[in-house]
Amino acid sequence: MQQERGVLYVVATPIGNLADISARAVQVLSEVDLIAAEDTRETLRLLNHLGVSARLLACHDHNETVATARLLSVLEGGRDVALVSDAGTPLISDPGYRLVAAARERGLKVVPVPGANAAICALSAAGLPSDRFLFLGFPPRTRSRRRAWLGEVVDEPGTLLLYESAKRVMETLQDLQAVMGDRRRLVMARELTKRFETFLVGCPSELVARLESDQEQRLGELVILVEGRRGDTDAGGSAEQERVLRILAEDLALSQAAALAARLTGAKKNRLYRLGLDLGLGAKGD
Repeated sequence: MQQERGVLYVVATPIGNLADISARAVQVLSEVDLIAAEDTRETLRLLNHLGVSARLLACHDHNETVATARLLSVLEGGRDVALVSDAGTPLISDPGYRLVAAARERGLKVVPVPGANAAICALSAAGLPSDRFLFLGFPPRTRSRRRAWLGEVVDEPGTLLLYESAKRVMETLQDLQAVMGDRRRLVMARELTKRFETFLVGCPSELVARLESDQEQRLGELVILVEGRRGDTDAGGSAEQERVLRILAEDLALSQAAALAARLTGAKKNRLYRLGLDLGLGAKGD
């Protein structure tokens, strides 16, 4: 008789307040044979809070290949495994993709146990449109790559969601202003579900000023939400129009750059001029 194989549970854990864990998650963590954790110390703290005793195995970015092979062997042997991250839902800017993909390829049963997620938690209380949104994860660490990365989504009409570390949040806000202009509404959610939970609302320059005057707002874990692109855009070619406008505005006044970009791309001069203002390109004689 063929041996029954184990189940891989993908378990969401609290993002801050330990009381937010679901009853189902507690039951699963209590019953599985092994828990694969991004940081076993953080998971042990949660398990001690719950009064749960379980075997732990580290599964993170630096050992995911080896850990995945071991966990697949455990599952093939008929034992159940729970996958958890430091906080929130695994795989959402956290390790675990390789394990889940490999389990699916082998026909193993993968069961989600839903719960907290910082991006969705922030979106639900931010007051920005939530009917369409794009999760971007963490930005690149260098300024040039970060600005290019933001440029790829400058025309996205849905709300943008990204994570950022406290030590790079100022640079990212400044890059948002440089790439998308200073008219978009931003929301920065900090320390979600914890005692010092904060939502700051404003344009990029306003949030930069707030963080400069209150350094405590740079502490903790951050979610940045960016209002999507508003207003009229010519059908197709908007990214190319913006690229041309940016190049011309490096050496010309915005009115001149908009006029020339209109001739080159066929877009309306007034629309390009407004676009330049939104992008903060109107510093040379305008």
